[in-house]
Amino acid sequence: MTETLAVVGAGVMGENLIAGLLRATWDPHQIIAVDRYPARTKHMADKYGVQISDVRQAAQTADTVLIMVKPQDVGAVLPQIAGAIKPGTLVVSLCAGITTSRVEQAMPEHTPVVRVMPNTPAQVDEGMAAVSAGSNATDEHVAKVCSLLEAVGKAIVVPEEYQDAVTAISGSGPAYLFFVVEAMIDAGVMLGLPRTISTELVTQTMFGSAKLLVESGEHPTVLRERVTSPGGTTAAALRRLEEHRVKAAFMQAMEAARDRSSELAD
Repeated sequence: MTETLAVVGAGVMGENLIAGLLRATWDPHQIIAVDRYPARTKHMADKYGVQISDVRQAAQTADTVLIMVKPQDVGAVLPQIAGAIKPGTLVVSLCAGITTSRVEQAMPEHTPVVRVMPNTPAQVDEGMAAVSAGSNATDEHVAKVCSLLEAVGKAIVVPEEYQDAVTAISGSGPAYLFFVVEAMIDAGVMLGLPRTISTELVTQTMFGSAKLLVESGEHPTVLRERVTSPGGTTAAALRRLEEHRVKAAFMQAMEAARDRSSELAD
């Protein structure tokens, strides 16, 4: 029997996942794209050849339903899915802050629910997703979701109580790094470099540093110390960052993101 997947909310992340599944082993006819904007679903059908449908019809047809709408839209979408799904359909929420218990309460009794926090590097098959099981989800359900997400990167299984912290770290994390890159590029321009040259220097430095961190297996402190000669240029720069309490600011920022994720559940 052919597996059918409905993606409810075919925005940027939904499109990233669909494209990744098609690059892997999935056939376009196995995937149903749903979005409230007709132009968006038409784009998905024209570009990828997937099926398009409304929420109810997709939920009725699919074996697995992925909910990828904005948190504020979940309340309107859940009843439509609940009124249409078949017994045993796996429901996966990729909505920030939305707990499995909230989804379970809206679904028919015993519906398996899994919660996921993805991130945008999935667009280049380097995503990081955290997966948590609801009360009715089995190890097989979790493994199935991990397999889907591994089409666009890596997946890790975590207790649901970690999900707000995960949202603050990896879910929002790309924005923090882009913010730092933006600041470094602007600093290069301020120091007299053409913006094109500053951009190339910073982006390759960021890419190479991330690859070194992953492939070396070294602690970031060790790698930082190797760049920091006593009394040198890097030491001078790091001292100024410490004076401005940059590390503390990052920690406070992530606490704020965690708290906001918790608020979204309410």
